[in-house]
Amino acid sequence: MGVAHSVVPGGERWRQARRFLRLAAIGTGATAAAAVATGGVLVGQARQARRTIPMAEAPPPRCDGMYGAKFPGPALTMVVLGDSSAAGYGVHRRRETPGALLATGLSRRLHRPVQLHRFAVVGAISAALRHQVEAALECRPDIAVILIGGNDITNRTPRGLAVRYLVEAVHTLRDAGCEVVVGTCPDLGAIRPIQPPLRWLAHRWSRQLAAAQTVAVVEAGGWTVSLGDLLGPRFAAEPTRMFAWDRFHPSAEGYAMAAAALLPTMLSALGATPERRATPTRGDGVRSLPKAAQEAARHAGTEVSGVQVRGRDRGPAGRWAQLRRRAFFGVGAVPQHGSASDTSTVEGLA
Repeated sequence: MGVAHSVVPGGERWRQARRFLRLAAIGTGATAAAAVATGGVLVGQARQARRTIPMAEAPPPRCDGMYGAKFPGPALTMVVLGDSSAAGYGVHRRRETPGALLATGLSRRLHRPVQLHRFAVVGAISAALRHQVEAALECRPDIAVILIGGNDITNRTPRGLAVRYLVEAVHTLRDAGCEVVVGTCPDLGAIRPIQPPLRWLAHRWSRQLAAAQTVAVVEAGGWTVSLGDLLGPRFAAEPTRMFAWDRFHPSAEGYAMAAAALLPTMLSALGATPERRATPTRGDGVRSLPKAAQEAARHAGTEVSGVQVRGRDRGPAGRWAQLRRRAFFGVGAVPQHGSASDTSTVEGLA
């Protein structure tokens, strides 16, 4: 799912694209002549993608507030961290943002109020998580959702460095008693305005980062859900519905699908059993964490969490991990285009 977008001036974005595409071509081990030829093709495709994908317009709507205020008991505090995919860029109403969808879903299934704080910033890379976490901790969160990685790909942040910032964020939150669910790097190769061979490189880099994120987050005590090309097949069939006007970020329907993938894992992280359990598939089960991470990166919507086998966290190949491909379930119906009804209206938001 291509959901994270680096929002920088056109000239600067173009300079960054030229730098990382040139390095990528040379880094493949090709001869200098082949690198120049390949680089020329990729640079041309980056130029075309830049013309096709519009620049950012207005910021996403704020979604902070109390959800499910009608329910009794103390409110659960939820924070949303990350980039434009976490902020909800591409929609115009707060109830359509991923934060609002997830807070509404948690409130309805836990039958308690949820206080939501969004610290995600459009254009953020993993390095920005440090400041977002510092601000989030002031709210004493019970659960954090992090969506990050797409801008690290477009900016060619070294994978190890991007993962290090993410692990630091997860460790800090977990030390504060906060559960953490990370939606791993979306597959930028699923973005149709990006053409091959640039699309193939974006696809490879995205999966590599997603797998590395999964290993690191689970080792740090968090949960992951692979977003991958979650919207890829639907976008191919219904591009005007699943993606926003810029053909890069999800539409309201696209964010609802992503939230439906994340919500069951959030409930499990909080110790609640999802209302509808997935029918076990051949892909479910216990793996070594590295193997689980690779499988999850290939299958969007897959949850990975730490698990013990015979009382032990680790086996010969490393940490044990539970792989689950959960059945998605709704976080609130999304209206059809042209419909005046909307059953996903946020409850209790001032």
